[in-house]
Amino acid sequence: MPDKHVVVIGAGLGGITAAVKLQEAGYGFTLLEQGDRVGGTWAANTYPGCACDVQVALYQLSFAQSMHWTRLYPQQAEIQAYAEEVTDRFQLRPHLHLNEGAESAVWNEDTHKWIVTTAKGRTIEADAVIGALGQLNRPFWPDIPGMDTFAGAKMHSASWDHSVDMKGKRVGVVGSAASAVQLIPQIALEAANLGVFQRSANWVVPRNDREIPAEELALMFTVPEKAMEFAAINRKIIYENADYFFWQAFQWTPEGRAFFTHQATEHLNLQVPDAELRKKLTPDYPVGCRRILIADDFYPALMRDNVDLITDGIAEIVPEGIRTKDGQLHEYDVLVFATGFETTGWHWSVDVVGQGGVSIEQAWADGPEAYLGITVAEFPNFFVLYGPNTNLGHNSITFMLERQVEYTIKALAKLDEAGATAMAPKRAAQDSFNKDLQARLGTTVWADPACNSWYKTGDGRITQNWGDHTRAYADAVAEVDLKDYELVK
Repeated sequence: MPDKHVVVIGAGLGGITAAVKLQEAGYGFTLLEQGDRVGGTWAANTYPGCACDVQVALYQLSFAQSMHWTRLYPQQAEIQAYAEEVTDRFQLRPHLHLNEGAESAVWNEDTHKWIVTTAKGRTIEADAVIGALGQLNRPFWPDIPGMDTFAGAKMHSASWDHSVDMKGKRVGVVGSAASAVQLIPQIALEAANLGVFQRSANWVVPRNDREIPAEELALMFTVPEKAMEFAAINRKIIYENADYFFWQAFQWTPEGRAFFTHQATEHLNLQVPDAELRKKLTPDYPVGCRRILIADDFYPALMRDNVDLITDGIAEIVPEGIRTKDGQLHEYDVLVFATGFETTGWHWSVDVVGQGGVSIEQAWADGPEAYLGITVAEFPNFFVLYGPNTNLGHNSITFMLERQVEYTIKALAKLDEAGATAMAPKRAAQDSFNKDLQARLGTTVWADPACNSWYKTGDGRITQNWGDHTRAYADAVAEVDLKDYELVK
């Protein structure tokens, strides 16, 4: 049996996956979570309408299939409940420490161990650390003059205040992207007036979501083994459609560009008959440059009599509401900022310090970088899930997480085989990997000079996204090549 102890930081789906696979491989582990429940982003984001943009058949973990879903696209509460279900199914709770996030993880060069200090002041000695902290968990508040002067209720979509009743209120929503297209239709049903402040339009394609009726679920349960077989086939179809076809919106093939531009334009034309409104909702950048949004009810919500789309820039926040650059005052009782997350800065909540006393923040001062998106030069036995350049625009992040965890388990086993205590990628291997990756990314739509997005740094380097289909990533991380690593004996 392996005698290593591993600390997993974060109990979202990535951290849960790591815990399950560590347990299966026989490793001792501690699972730390700063929140009061598992689920990660699905525990933190509870705004109205919050849901996944990947069909549940593909989004749920391949080794932990569930049939307790009520829609094709799972909603936040069901995904968070699923995280609880998986935690219980695999008996992870004895290793789980809620309300106890990690504050620091420091590499001890004498003992070749990590010293992890928790928010409760406890220290844990670990042979390896898995950082399952995610990329998108720090709400971004825009720098608008007068932000603190608003007299009404104010909230960010990522930290929803459920004590605020929207019914009959005048509500202003700043932002019109991924979270906004989900919450706006819900607020529009209750608010007396809803103002949507759009900085730039987004490409939107049909979601084609639907409820899964109780009768359909009951029918599936009559022959559960066939139901699981059908689910596996359905999962494969959805995966291959995303990887072979949806990827071409970002790979920027002529066929992909034409098809997805046509699909999004048709969706807009069918749902928005007003020509002036359609003009405001038509993006001025190529499809795929930014996240393609998937929604059936966003455009219809904007057509409601109680909803206004406002495209004049915001000049300032005032006690009464929002003043736009044309001088008009828009009065509101509630302001909602659906303005996304801090991205390229990668300011983790954990102070990770590797060899030579260098912190991960210092190492990534010019932009985050890792080998295979998982390991980092000069940070031995430190493994990152959903790390640099492993974000996707076209497929399921859970596929990537599972491959990263598999790689991590193989790496730990390789250490034992080599008689070593620790490993970190050679700087040359990390540099070569990222040079090749940036070259591949240079052929995607994200590299277009006309494309400004959160996927890349100010100097144009794309630090968030993987530069190929996910099958290529699976191939890249299928085996651990020790030639690319410095081993500590």
